[in-house]
Amino acid sequence: MARAAVQLDAAPEVDAIDGLDNPREQSRLIGHAHEEQVLLDAYRSGRIHHGWILGGVKGSGKATLAFRFARFVLANPDPGSPSVRAATSLHVDPSLPVSRRIATGAHVDLLHLKRPWDEKAKRFKTEIPVDEIRRTVGFFGSTAGEGGWRISIVDPADDLNGNAANALLKILEEPPARSLFLIIANHPGRLLPTIRSRCRMLPIPPLSTSQVREGMQSFGIGTGHADNVLEAAASLSEGSLRRAALLMELGGVDIWNATAKLMAGLPRLDLKAVHALADQLATRGADDVFELGIEFIIRAIHARAEDDSGSNLEKAAHWAKLHADIVAQVATAEALNLDRKALVLSIFRAIEAVSKK
Repeated sequence: MARAAVQLDAAPEVDAIDGLDNPREQSRLIGHAHEEQVLLDAYRSGRIHHGWILGGVKGSGKATLAFRFARFVLANPDPGSPSVRAATSLHVDPSLPVSRRIATGAHVDLLHLKRPWDEKAKRFKTEIPVDEIRRTVGFFGSTAGEGGWRISIVDPADDLNGNAANALLKILEEPPARSLFLIIANHPGRLLPTIRSRCRMLPIPPLSTSQVREGMQSFGIGTGHADNVLEAAASLSEGSLRRAALLMELGGVDIWNATAKLMAGLPRLDLKAVHALADQLATRGADDVFELGIEFIIRAIHARAEDDSGSNLEKAAHWAKLHADIVAQVATAEALNLDRKALVLSIFRAIEAVSKK
C-alpha cells in the first residue's frame, strides 16, 4: 500500500507513494512545459492573478508544478529582476536555502493546506476542515517572513468540506497584497462556482505514455521489472505517474492481465483463475489491491459495452446495466463490510451470465 513517509514532526505524509518524492521535494518536472511557461510569463508580467486553480487527473504533476512555482517566486520575489527576465523555466537550484526549507516544510512564507493527521485515531481525516483554512488568517495577516510573497497551496481542493470551501472563498474575495493561492483540484468542475470565478484556471493535462515512462525511469519506479511490464504500467496509468507507481507497487499489471484473460475467455470462465484472482483481491488489509482489481473489472465491462454498442445495442445495454449494478453492489458490500471474495465471485458469475445472452 501507499507508504507513510515520516516528516520532521514524525507525522505520516498524506498520499505518499513508494518511489516518489513528496512534491515539495521534487526538483524535476515531467512534462507540462507549456503550463510552466504560462506561470512564468504571468509572474514576470508583474500583474499575476492572486488565485490559480491547477486542475487535472490525480498524479499528473499538479502539486509538483505548484511547489515548483512557489519555490521560484519565493527565490525571486521581484518579478522584474534580471534573474526572472532571463529565466527559461521555473527551476530553482535544490541546494539553495529556499529549496531546502520548502523541501522540509519549514519555509515561513509557504502554507501547505491538506487533510490533517488525526493523532488520536491514527489516520488522516477524510476532509480538509475549516480550521485548516482558518490558518490563512494568521498566515496572511502577518508580514512575510522574508519580505516577499506569501503563498498558500491547497492540496487538493476536492477534499475541502463545505465550511472550509466557504472560508477559502472569503479570503479569495479579499486577497492580501503580494499573496498567491495555488489551488490543486483533481475535479475542478466540482469546486464552488464562486471559487472558480475568482481564480485563473490552468488545466494540467494527463501525461503521455512516453512521459509516464520517462518519469518511471527518472525516479527508478519498477527497477528490475521487465520492459513489457513497465510499458504496461505506463499504458494503464491514465497519464498519472502516481498511478504508475501504485500499479508497480501493487502488482497491478498482473491483476490487469488476469482480468483481461478471464474476459477474453468468455462466455466460458476459468473457475480456477477466477478463484485465484478473487483470493488476491480479497487479501486481508490489501484495500488498495481490492480497489484496483474492482476498477479493472469495471473498466473491462465498460469496454465490452463500448465494443457491442456499434453492432448489438441490446447486448451493450446488458453490459451497461451490469456496470451500474456492480458499482452499486461494491458500494453496498464495502458499507456493510461484506466478504470480498464472495463479492468478486458473484461479479464474475454475473459477467458470465451477461456474456451468454
